[in-house]
Amino acid sequence: MEQASSANPGGVANLVFVLLPRFNAMNLTTVIEPFRVANYLSPEPLYEWEYLSVAGGMVTASNGMTLETLNLSACSQAPHIVFVCGSWGAEHFVDEEFFGWLRRQARSGSRIAALELGIYALARAGLLSDRKATTHWSCMAGFAEQFPSVNASEQLYTMDGPIITCAGGTAGLDLALSIVATEHGDLLAAETADQVIHYPVRPAESVQRRTLGGIADDMHPIVLNAISQIEEYMAEPLTMPELSRKLGVSQRSLERLFRRYLGCSAVQFSQLMRLQYARVLLTSTELSIRDVSAASGFNSLSYFSQAFSRCFGRKPSAYRRAWPTQEPAPSWPGTLYSFVQKTRMTGKPVNPSPV
Repeated sequence: MEQASSANPGGVANLVFVLLPRFNAMNLTTVIEPFRVANYLSPEPLYEWEYLSVAGGMVTASNGMTLETLNLSACSQAPHIVFVCGSWGAEHFVDEEFFGWLRRQARSGSRIAALELGIYALARAGLLSDRKATTHWSCMAGFAEQFPSVNASEQLYTMDGPIITCAGGTAGLDLALSIVATEHGDLLAAETADQVIHYPVRPAESVQRRTLGGIADDMHPIVLNAISQIEEYMAEPLTMPELSRKLGVSQRSLERLFRRYLGCSAVQFSQLMRLQYARVLLTSTELSIRDVSAASGFNSLSYFSQAFSRCFGRKPSAYRRAWPTQEPAPSWPGTLYSFVQKTRMTGKPVNPSPV
């Protein structure tokens, strides 16, 4: 199990959760619950926590739940760990007063942690330079583009000195259990894991995702290898002859496998992956649309705009926010799931572009 850098020196450890607007409630809960259960199993309380926000008051999560918070000034002593909880829109969150507060907490000896897109606040506060860090896999490309000095790594969580980053989702369970194990022993962590029914406890370096999610079980290994190659060469896409040679199969066989397992050609699938990549860059960076087009392997800006609009129902210029403030709930059209489901139901490939 991953070890934290130092143990709690004694007494009850104070944890502070700073909630950014539209934080992810699941990310918050998966981190808190192991600490709550550790208290339940221990003869004496081990952890306590409080919720803060920049302005205080009610903060609404992405699922509509609300939580009462205190403002930053309520934190009068150096917490054991400060968790910054951010999700939708946190990649655009800028508050210099808050960033200064984070730096002061770090200087006073607190460990600073980021859940999912809370990583942007840590990066803007200057706490991640030349450090290893992670975030949710779907946001990794945009973060790495914006903060090249950070060693971005796709894994469950990272611990680099006093700085912690976590991908979110169920990775929060593994992170919190690791902290409990380091500070109070493997036995308590194991009992806590049993109580929350989380087994096996995964190490920090574990992968975040299975290729293609739930449809990977019946996927041909050549198709999986092809998808890995497509992801690796986003900016300079391989031609189908080049891809076939790398995989050691004929182009005809490759196309037959793609149509059998995904209902589309390898070219169409490659374009879908690159359009998804472009969407992440649009929502999380300030790159121009022309630069996003080039970074996603499109030589023609007009063709990119046409393909993007057809796939996502929105022009690239209108996709600077993944969840626009005027929309009541987030949506993420053009997913692999919707693409595959439509091709399987209709028997025809759903083209993200007219060709």
